[in-house]
Amino acid sequence: MNNDLIDDAQALLGGRMGASGATRRLALKAAMGVGYAAAAHPLMAQTAIKTPSTGLVSGEVTIDVNGFKMPAYRSAPAGQTSLPVVLVISEIFGVHEYIADVTRRLAQAGYMAIAPELFVRQGDAGAYGEIAKLQAEVIAKVPDAQVMADLDATVAWAAANGGDTRKLAVTGFCWGGRITWLYAAHQPQVKAGVAWYGRLVGQATAQTPSHPLALVGHLKAPVLGLYGGADTGIPLDTVDKMKAELAQGPAAAKASAFVVYPEAPHAFHADYRPSFRKAAAEDGWQRLLAWLKSHDVA
Repeated sequence: MNNDLIDDAQALLGGRMGASGATRRLALKAAMGVGYAAAAHPLMAQTAIKTPSTGLVSGEVTIDVNGFKMPAYRSAPAGQTSLPVVLVISEIFGVHEYIADVTRRLAQAGYMAIAPELFVRQGDAGAYGEIAKLQAEVIAKVPDAQVMADLDATVAWAAANGGDTRKLAVTGFCWGGRITWLYAAHQPQVKAGVAWYGRLVGQATAQTPSHPLALVGHLKAPVLGLYGGADTGIPLDTVDKMKAELAQGPAAAKASAFVVYPEAPHAFHADYRPSFRKAAAEDGWQRLLAWLKSHDVA
């Protein structure tokens, strides 16, 4: 089983709810005024934090990726242009209400925040009630190269729709935390990244040929890593290895940093899970905002 799945499965224990009969897409259409509803399977619950959409334009958009129509959730201050842009990369469960709410939190802070549906070609992550099936039928089939191209298309969409991609950042959670490191090594326009408990090492496969530790020399923007000291899926020795590698890397690597919350488990920012730790989540969020501002993404 993919280690990102194991991390998220562990964090979800005890936090299940009954599945609804509607699909996630239909649930969205039924709740257009409040954004994505919870995914329609037993792994999801509604986010505890409800960020108002007052003063925002918030909802689903479609991004063209070489003819493929990729859905994404976008939030931004209404009526404004030349906005700094933050890409929001989801966990393995896709873009559900928690991720949509994160985009609204960023929009309320003055950003255009976009969360693309990066698994949609392989399947609807929100339709799965079994972790193993989600891994085998969706996540394991998602190539890093496809994700990088989808994020590049998202940046192009932002530039054409009111975003200032000269001020571009990326943040992501778990699976998306790993992707945050990868995208900071891929896209020269990125000015800053914030990776929440993303895996740093792993087995090379056809779909995931390189992991963050191996890409330090290619980093084009500094990344802030926010990790839990009690995360049983990401050993702290891998954080130490990453720190040592960053210290020997290029300027963007040397400018990167880690914050480890000693008592926090995996997914401590996910307020819809039992793993949520309010103090660590709030401190991490303030550090995210300060990190973006300090790297001219504001």
